[in-house]
Amino acid sequence: MATINSALGPMDTSNMGFTLSHEHVIVTSAGIQQTYPEFIDREGTISRAVRDLKSAYNEGLRTIIDVTTVDLGRDIRLLEQVSRESGVNIICATGVWRDIPRVFWTASPDDIAPLFIREIEQGIEGTDIRAAIIKVANDMGGVTEEGEIILRAAARAQKATGVPISTHTWAPERVGEQQVRIFEDEGVDLNRVYVGHSNDSTDIGYLLGLLEKGVWIGLDRYPGMRPELPNWEARTETAYKLIEAGFADRIMLGHDWSVSLMIANRETRAARDAGNPDGYLFITRKVLPRLQELGASSEDIHKIMVDNPRRFFEGQR
Repeated sequence: MATINSALGPMDTSNMGFTLSHEHVIVTSAGIQQTYPEFIDREGTISRAVRDLKSAYNEGLRTIIDVTTVDLGRDIRLLEQVSRESGVNIICATGVWRDIPRVFWTASPDDIAPLFIREIEQGIEGTDIRAAIIKVANDMGGVTEEGEIILRAAARAQKATGVPISTHTWAPERVGEQQVRIFEDEGVDLNRVYVGHSNDSTDIGYLLGLLEKGVWIGLDRYPGMRPELPNWEARTETAYKLIEAGFADRIMLGHDWSVSLMIANRETRAARDAGNPDGYLFITRKVLPRLQELGASSEDIHKIMVDNPRRFFEGQR
């Protein structure tokens, strides 16, 4: 076992338990809480998050990886309070999502990597809460010039600290392959890389190609309600195909859920909430039973939800 950092301080990986690999509590934009606090229902978010995560804890959840970065309005004290009051471990992230600050566009990776390293080794937002994962993101159209700067900065921070990388991708365009090529060029150990949102695609050839490179795969968008993308049943069938192919020990599941999703309009938020009344429990209540119906064993489920996240953070192969 190993020790990693959480919102409540260092924790042993043996205490991670049942883990959701890509989640959020609140998603907003950088600086809004500080500059226009009336725009964000911070106390309401805390109350709802504690309620929802307590319910999930009662059904077995023990840890979430919260990959909210500065440009997604990361609020580290909020995460600390929610973790303490709900009982669910929250692992926090450094890095940058798709809203790359313009000041980084003309910076070099070596200018930015020390910022990530500071949040890993010293603390986030003036606290002693340290990041345990580096989040990066590339979406439709693939890796942009400024996106490549962030990927290379993350790679250098990873090599300096040993902390793993979690990526946001656009799987329909096989963006994970572009990310992997850059990490390879930077000399990153691909066992320390998690390619997320991979279940936006049912292209088994693409997914197996990534796995054969040695990365971990995040099947971490559930239930998935965009009509142009796979529904949750198709996503689950894809997960089972990867299990059948022998990769039960290299995949992880998550929802990409958030209690407050302020970057979406009211109509989108209402449709999202109506489409997933189970919130953080959708995988527990719907996906895992369906995987077992398809033929996954209890051992497979335990690997995916308990062993794999722990092994990922421990750096095990």
